[in-house]
Amino acid sequence: MLDDRAFDTLFRKARTFNGFDGRPVTDATLHALYDLLKWGPTSANSCPARFVFVRSPEAKAMLAPALSPGNHDKTVAAPCTVIVAYDLAFYDALPRLFPHTDAVSWFAGKPDVIQSTAFRGGTLQGAYLILAARALGLDCGPMSGFDNAKVDAAFFPGTTIRSNFLVNLGYGDPAKVFPRNPRLAFDEACRIA
Repeated sequence: MLDDRAFDTLFRKARTFNGFDGRPVTDATLHALYDLLKWGPTSANSCPARFVFVRSPEAKAMLAPALSPGNHDKTVAAPCTVIVAYDLAFYDALPRLFPHTDAVSWFAGKPDVIQSTAFRGGTLQGAYLILAARALGLDCGPMSGFDNAKVDAAFFPGTTIRSNFLVNLGYGDPAKVFPRNPRLAFDEACRIA
């Protein structure tokens, strides 16, 4: 079992950051981040998530028009913003990722199954990204509050990739953290059957 320090880093003391101290997120850190998150499970090892690490001024300028007013300034200022997306053609890689059976036939020609599997798995992988980032000492600001169609047109035109949510990454500025909100108690959110 992990120790309390690890639990605090990943969950109990981890916060959603709205501002960062300006230190860059390096290419090496982004590679280390993906090399951790890729090991999280997805249905049939489908790995449908796709990630765009938006850092350059040009890429930030492409992203900015899609942001809601409340997310605009903090996202443009963040050292890195990850577009967490999913590929609706994920099953094309299944012969390599899940080689022991014909898993492509589970999805080909079944748009509802493709959509739900891609969205679910891509969302899981986005959560793994947050945990991996925290494990590497990064802070995160995950968010909705953007126009998916504009992001898709800017970053994924003519592809089968669709945006899901955004995560600002960097080294958090504790002065820009809101007070901690409560969570539901076990009996409110869970039951043992």
